[in-house]
Amino acid sequence: MAGNLTQGEARERAAILSVDSYQVLIDLTRGPDSFRSTTTVRFACAEPGAGTFIELAGADVHDVVLNGERLAGTAQQGTTQPGTVQPGRIALPGLAARNELRVEADCRYSRTGEGLHRFVDPVDDRVYLYSQFATADAQRVFACFDQPDLKAKFELTVIAPTGWEVLSNAAPDRPAQSAGSATTWHFPPTEPLPSYALALVAGPYAVARDHYRAQDGREFPLRLLCRASLAEHLDADVLFDITKRGFDFFHDVFGTPYPFAKYDQVFAPEFNVGAMENAACVTVNEKYVFRSRATAALRERRAETLLHEMAHMWFGDLVTMRWWDDLWLNESFATYAGVLAQTEATEWTGAWTTFANLRKAEAYRQDQLPSTHPIAADIPDIAATEVNFDGITYLKGASVLKQLVSYVGRDNFLAGIGRYVRRHAWGNTTLADLLAALEETSGRDLAAWSKQWLETSGVNTLRAEWAYDEAGRVTGCTVVQEAPEEQPVLRAHRMAIGLYDRGPGGIVRRRRVVLDVVGARTEVPELVGEPRPDLALLNDDDLTYAKVRLDERSLATLLGHLGEIRDPLAAAQAWTIAWDMTRDGELPARDYVRLVVSGLRSVTDATLAQTLVDQARKAVHDYAAPHWQPIGRQTLAAAAHQLLETAEPGSDLQLVHLQALLGVAVAPAQLAVLRGILDGTWRPEGLTVDADLRWAVLRRLVACGAAGAAEIDAELRADGSAAGERHAVVCTAAIPTADAKEAAWQRIRSGALPNSLLRATLEGFAEPDHRDLLVPFADRYFAEIAQVWSDWAGGMAQRFARDAFPSGAIGESTLASADACLARADLPAALRRLLAEGRDEMARAIRARRRDAVATP
Repeated sequence: MAGNLTQGEARERAAILSVDSYQVLIDLTRGPDSFRSTTTVRFACAEPGAGTFIELAGADVHDVVLNGERLAGTAQQGTTQPGTVQPGRIALPGLAARNELRVEADCRYSRTGEGLHRFVDPVDDRVYLYSQFATADAQRVFACFDQPDLKAKFELTVIAPTGWEVLSNAAPDRPAQSAGSATTWHFPPTEPLPSYALALVAGPYAVARDHYRAQDGREFPLRLLCRASLAEHLDADVLFDITKRGFDFFHDVFGTPYPFAKYDQVFAPEFNVGAMENAACVTVNEKYVFRSRATAALRERRAETLLHEMAHMWFGDLVTMRWWDDLWLNESFATYAGVLAQTEATEWTGAWTTFANLRKAEAYRQDQLPSTHPIAADIPDIAATEVNFDGITYLKGASVLKQLVSYVGRDNFLAGIGRYVRRHAWGNTTLADLLAALEETSGRDLAAWSKQWLETSGVNTLRAEWAYDEAGRVTGCTVVQEAPEEQPVLRAHRMAIGLYDRGPGGIVRRRRVVLDVVGARTEVPELVGEPRPDLALLNDDDLTYAKVRLDERSLATLLGHLGEIRDPLAAAQAWTIAWDMTRDGELPARDYVRLVVSGLRSVTDATLAQTLVDQARKAVHDYAAPHWQPIGRQTLAAAAHQLLETAEPGSDLQLVHLQALLGVAVAPAQLAVLRGILDGTWRPEGLTVDADLRWAVLRRLVACGAAGAAEIDAELRADGSAAGERHAVVCTAAIPTADAKEAAWQRIRSGALPNSLLRATLEGFAEPDHRDLLVPFADRYFAEIAQVWSDWAGGMAQRFARDAFPSGAIGESTLASADACLARADLPAALRRLLAEGRDEMARAIRARRRDAVATP
């Protein structure tokens, strides 16, 4: 985040300005530190004589000319100058009805993943650039009115080293012109776009090409790009197949053609997030180019990410939110649409089960933090936006949209979405615009639904009260809805109740009732007369967004026989209930670990198996009583080792069980197995030991003190790639000594690490098995966090605030330190939110540990 524009400032500026066009010239041939940026922007002012400002952050400004008058001369980065209102803003006084502004400046490349990021590949020293402008970092590259509702046409000219590929939102309109070592690329004006959706990608990228032909005969080119040193790992056929299936699906969903003339997907190094929906030029995290065999979960997540960004071409780029309080209009819908496309157009037909198992659990977690907020949140400024890219905006929003589809009907919902997109093409919208279109196609008044689901926060809990006669038949069923005291909202839930019986064929459903739950108590007369089920599952098929608790008999069935549930989505719901009870301190952590160990034997879905293993490991480290943690680790490790030996050779489950062992192995015999994999003396049949797997094995050995700096250096000599460098950094920070942790902390706090190596150092530093070594750093974190937040770039500061939070030092003393820090009056609101979230998670862990401490051994 380069600038902290407020919503009030954005409204005032949008009230008087309309922006016609930008002409931007970027010269990338001026050295490794900076580039020349020349911007000409043409705009109208509804109030001639009024003044406003334009953003340009972190630049050395050489010239500012407004309507032929020179406003400012040379100024150094960050200094206030004549014609500026504050650093990063250039004042524009006395505007005319029609205006032309020209700004020339030298801007700086980024190593933080913001603005125009510059990466040098350690394999071949080639330079790669890509832009990341959301939410407010376009101003790091050119002068602009950096807010989403001042859309404009962008015409881009780029001077780049000869031999590079250069991409933007449009295709070049003429051949690139070379003059010696430099080549000029020209991109014609785009359709109106928000500044954050502009793209600039440049470098010697390897390119794979294909094309898409729509059902109406329209055809446009497809490209995939990655670093040259990764080209051999780019599975282009698979990626193009996902892309084409996505376009087929979304053309039908939106009922309007793809709005751009080409589609590029660029796999970018050192990318901060999963992907970014730059119009027609999507940037994607390079982790999705698989150097090694990828797990089923990672392959499925990649497909969802690609389809999510494709949905944004219509829902975000073609139609754009007016301000960031409607960020959910972009992200919730794209998340829902991405999973829907997976389910109906790709091989991942069980994507909603994965969503229920993994993604929705994150929504429930986020919604129970003190920082929970409505899906349609109040966003006062850009800083608030930056921390709102969270489980509420993406995952709760998608869950609620899934419930809305059930409420209004799928056909009506999709018809309303299509009407909304066509009506507001190339414009800006608010929540009211979307609801209006959905009301028109469904005939339902959605005002009450919106107020309950989009404009309030918190999660309801649903449970059933049952009455039976002497023969064991249902004489009464009442669904009870509860709300937390701090968010006392009872919502209308469209949901199902499933009655499941245990038999020779497993636990199967014999009856399903769909109903509307409204208010505190809802009677369900349809179930009267039914035999008592072994498992009565509320929110069957995962239609609504709510926590569920089970009656005594159903809970006993879940804890004793969960692995026998035959329907994958019902099993996902059961696992979600068990995990949520563990997090709430209602189910002892050791019972959850035992449930996972017993249930894993019957899990055939690798994505679910990986999710359960990850949650069980967290239960051991965070929620189990300290005296039981060694037992828990050994229990998980023994199960993982056994399942690894019996897994089908070469299967996804084999890889999952090995990764589970890598997370918890500690006994000498287990470490010997890992050493055997590394040195080649033992290898399970069908297992490919590639570079990334070798690093994972070495990391575990290092974390357990069974390997050290010499082995890390040797592995790095064998794998000198950017990924190898990151792995070596993780391993070095994971050395289990006080000196190694101190050295890692010093590297973290230096502020000199690029974004990818900061993440890697934090990851190794915070190794869960090293919590005793991390206790001394808790007070240092709280003493230094305000300074980090003030001095570092926004994304890097957030990374430190979240990942360096002393979550491993679980105890009352850390809570007291967090409370003392939160008591400071000078904390920025966004930082206060992150600290409050970390503190709340620790308080939850303390409560869960107390519950586990009194559990049956």
